[in-house]
Amino acid sequence: MEHLAIMKKSLDYLEKIKSGEKVIESRWYSSRISPWNKIRKGDFVYFKNSGCAVTLKSKVKKVIQYDDLTPNKIKVVLSEFGKDIGIKDLKTFFEEVKSKRYCILIFLENIKEISPFFIDKIGFGIMSAWISIENINQIKR
Repeated sequence: MEHLAIMKKSLDYLEKIKSGEKVIESRWYSSRISPWNKIRKGDFVYFKNSGCAVTLKSKVKKVIQYDDLTPNKIKVVLSEFGKDIGIKDLKTFFEEVKSKRYCILIFLENIKEISPFFIDKIGFGIMSAWISIENINQIKR
């Protein structure tokens, strides 16, 4: 399985992944949405900033999923993994995710810059920030 992660450009996470500062991609949700139960060790994740071309690729080293989160459990996750997630201000980030019930931590390895390409999200929803597909070529433009 291959995945496309769409990042908020203002958070500069793509640069942090490229530099090795961010080695865990985290997704925080109120309900179980993609990539919940879809991403596995050995899968590939392609990364792009919103409105930009896909420029990075990584292999999935490990996945940890948390459900039934509480603010205290979230604090434990952030305390253990916050730095590797690329979070500078844990207090502010906690305020953003404290009511989430689910978290997926995707450990990245073999991060590589790739030849940029654009994608077509038709059928996945305009607000989709994560797409799981068999082959990335299915959505290349």
